[in-house]
Amino acid sequence: MTELVIDATGITKRYGDVVALDACDLSVPAGAVVTLLGPSGTGKSTMLRILAGFDRPDAGTVDIRGRRVVGPGVFVPPEQRRVGVVLQDYALFPHMDVRSNVAYGLARAPDRDRRVEEILEVVGLAGLGKRYPHELSGGQQQRVALARAMAPRPDVIILDEPFSNLDDTLRSRVRGEIIAILREAGATALFITHDQEEALSISDLVAVMNQGRIVQMATPQELYWKPATAWVGQFVGDANFIAGFAGGGKVECVVGTFPGEGEGEVSVMIRPESVRLAVDPQGRAVVEGREFFGHDQLVTVAFDDGTTLRSRLGPGDFFRPGDRVEVMVDTVTVFPDCPPGLRLSPRPAPGGAAVSS
Repeated sequence: MTELVIDATGITKRYGDVVALDACDLSVPAGAVVTLLGPSGTGKSTMLRILAGFDRPDAGTVDIRGRRVVGPGVFVPPEQRRVGVVLQDYALFPHMDVRSNVAYGLARAPDRDRRVEEILEVVGLAGLGKRYPHELSGGQQQRVALARAMAPRPDVIILDEPFSNLDDTLRSRVRGEIIAILREAGATALFITHDQEEALSISDLVAVMNQGRIVQMATPQELYWKPATAWVGQFVGDANFIAGFAGGGKVECVVGTFPGEGEGEVSVMIRPESVRLAVDPQGRAVVEGREFFGHDQLVTVAFDDGTTLRSRLGPGDFFRPGDRVEVMVDTVTVFPDCPPGLRLSPRPAPGGAAVSS
């Protein structure tokens, strides 16, 4: 059985009439990097505050490495939970040098000085102990905050939007450095973010949150290719949604017939990476637009019935608006519902003829 460092069950928290967490469950395995992902206002920060001990839930229990820290009649204060926290703004003390900031959480431990030097070496800040926060780059400040959280040897480290204050170029580099540090140390970490790309790139597991609950927890690959609901498919990464008709273990849509469960009208999710194009004067679709990003490109095509698809291709293929193309799709995911806010294209009836909505 996998050891759980965090085991939160039935966590409920209300602020007046607003339900921030609705009987929410969250499990974090030992040694894993887990990301809690969701739009703003879905309860991510509230969950952080409850796990760290900054707030009390109205109901539910929290166990940290098998020890109950929240429950009926139980509330262990933050300093006794063995939970390290890295906040979005790092919260470094400007009047303290790096060594003092890192040592702050170690109290009067006998090996305090040795531990500070040891952890500064781990995060790549050896020799910078006498500098002050304002003398460091944003990436170095973040590593100081991480060192301070790691110094007391916590059971788990929670990082709240830790890369949001960095520019795009620095964010990618620092993110890689921080993940490498955590993995080298064998740390258990819980990231809080609303950035889907970030969550997919750094995590062993991603817990997607919506309206105060975890709606799916899975590996990044499973989450991307096998989302539990249409909403998850829409929220995590880029996706095309078109109308389809299901029956007999198959689903028909404008791009073809595929294996798929369900009966009657369905929505069909197609990731842009699954859409391949070939220039063909007799092709079923026309290129509407092209966005070139260097490492890849996004090509939008339209079928005669008005259905549009986005295709993500390598940088070498070249298509011009107006080109007629044949469209080939490798894989689809079928849902009985349509994601909120999306209107599906005209649906096909059995046999493939389009039916007006």
